[in-house]
Amino acid sequence: MNHQQFIDPYQLVTDTIIRQLEKGVVPWHCPWQRNVGRPLNFHTGREYQGINIILLGWQRLASPYWMTWKQLKEHGGLVKKGEHGSLVVKFGSFKKRVKGTDGTEEEKETFFLKGYKVFNSVQIEDVEFPDVMLAPSVEHIVQADEIVQAMPQRPTVIEGRHAHAFYQKNADTVEVPSRESFPHLEDFYLTLYHELVHSTGHESRLNRKSLVENDGFGGKVYSEEELVAEMGAAFLGAEADIVRDDHEQSAAYLRGWLDVLKDKDHKRWIVHTANQAAKATDFVMNRARAVKEVPDREPTGA
Repeated sequence: MNHQQFIDPYQLVTDTIIRQLEKGVVPWHCPWQRNVGRPLNFHTGREYQGINIILLGWQRLASPYWMTWKQLKEHGGLVKKGEHGSLVVKFGSFKKRVKGTDGTEEEKETFFLKGYKVFNSVQIEDVEFPDVMLAPSVEHIVQADEIVQAMPQRPTVIEGRHAHAFYQKNADTVEVPSRESFPHLEDFYLTLYHELVHSTGHESRLNRKSLVENDGFGGKVYSEEELVAEMGAAFLGAEADIVRDDHEQSAAYLRGWLDVLKDKDHKRWIVHTANQAAKATDFVMNRARAVKEVPDREPTGA
């Protein structure tokens, strides 16, 4: 009888992120290299989304192209000796009949998560990949400001009135300190991006549960929303070629996220928040998703 142990993909992803944090690396601060581009599947031509941006991007390989073992075999390729695949995950769903509150049967969609391995083009031989097109050389501060100005339904941004940054949901305003108060202008934009990501959760935009149902400082929902904003700011920073490895990587900062992610109740959390951060980034960038949406609520089953 096969007693193969079930591997929970949620726990696998969480453990991967925890290992990076324990090394002093915050993987969502460098989700992909701007001069390489967003990771995408070479076989399907689709960009990876959500947590997969982080799982593939932090490895900083020199190509955006990835494929599964089956896909690279279809292209006649081989994995180079000594190379190992990288974890990605995929949501799926199936429908089952369940009894409703009135005793009648109804059809309910159930979501699940599956983990599998992919290989980067630099790990593959006997397949011809396109040359990596470097991003155009644009002054990144100019580009950073263009992202802000182009955001649809942008909240009112007030600069310099307060010494700290925050988003006020009721007034739909973002407050940030004066840019002159930051040691680097890049830090000003990362801070502004953090608050703009918060604003995407407003009922008039994405209506994100972690913002709308905020339970106050230190609460689980509050912490979830903070991680959405952290990841979203990093994603937007990379769009503007602002990638700062040392951004807030204090021992206390690392320990705080480690404490949260090691909680067994949070094993689904990192996948869900990364998806929300990617959706927030797409909203700020006014970019429609090219792939099927992942459910907003935590899926059931695994």
